[in-house]
Amino acid sequence: MGITLGDHQYGKAENRIVRIVRDSARHEITDVNVSTCLRGAFEDAHLTGDQGAVLPTDTQKQTAYAYAKTVGLDPIEDYALALATHFVDDVEPVDGARVELEEFAWARVDADGTGDGHDHTWVRSGQEVRVAAVTVEGTADARRTWVTGGLKDLVILKSTGSEFHGFLTDEFTILEPTDDRIMATSLDARWRFDGTPADWNGAYATIKATLASTFADHHSLALQQTLYEMGKAALEAVPELVEVRLSAPNKHHFAYDLEPFGIENHGEVFHADDRPYGLIQASVIRDDAPDAGPAWQQYSGLV
Repeated sequence: MGITLGDHQYGKAENRIVRIVRDSARHEITDVNVSTCLRGAFEDAHLTGDQGAVLPTDTQKQTAYAYAKTVGLDPIEDYALALATHFVDDVEPVDGARVELEEFAWARVDADGTGDGHDHTWVRSGQEVRVAAVTVEGTADARRTWVTGGLKDLVILKSTGSEFHGFLTDEFTILEPTDDRIMATSLDARWRFDGTPADWNGAYATIKATLASTFADHHSLALQQTLYEMGKAALEAVPELVEVRLSAPNKHHFAYDLEPFGIENHGEVFHADDRPYGLIQASVIRDDAPDAGPAWQQYSGLV
């Protein structure tokens, strides 16, 4: 029986980097979690312990922080592209690099009540976390690049406009059909680009708004149907998008029985149950989408 080394990679995971831009009285903040991953001719490190081709993970960390200053973190996709390209172009054993990011949002404190926000004070805002990943392979004359974006932990709920009936039943089925229910989820959405939007931040805002508005406006016969419509709407809203992947845990809300107290409950009081939960997942893709290649080959648990 022969034994060989399979796919391998290494890097520095979850570098917590905060960049403050202070070139004027009004400062800007970008707060990210960055993971870097190198792929290439590192067999000797695994087979014989020879580290001659291994760029230390500590060096990857230092580079990530240095690029936060020299390149900047906004938008996160440009930062990731620059960092991944550096590793491929400037570190000889590396033939592929992946950079994964989470971005945490901050909102300015409205200290004077004008709505303009304080120049240098923020509060953490938004439950969802923006994510992005860039994979770069090959030298400059044969460069290939894949960019994915997304969000996670976007908790969204609508109190009506959702049905669930006509489902398959067997001897263990006790669920009652309904034509009016709460539908809620903590959405995890990832999307793949083919091409570069004119504005990365604008594309993210458009996709997020499109996903949320479709969830709200589409009368749902099933969460599966809603996810398909959300992905389809996002692909139509941003021409550079070619694929959307959606994962939606069903955050169940069960009408609470108030009859023992002589109180009627007509869909007004619910028990929010966090587990177990239905987990619905789907991908929506353009017919002419290029092959995904390594776009979805994640490094860390970030994306």
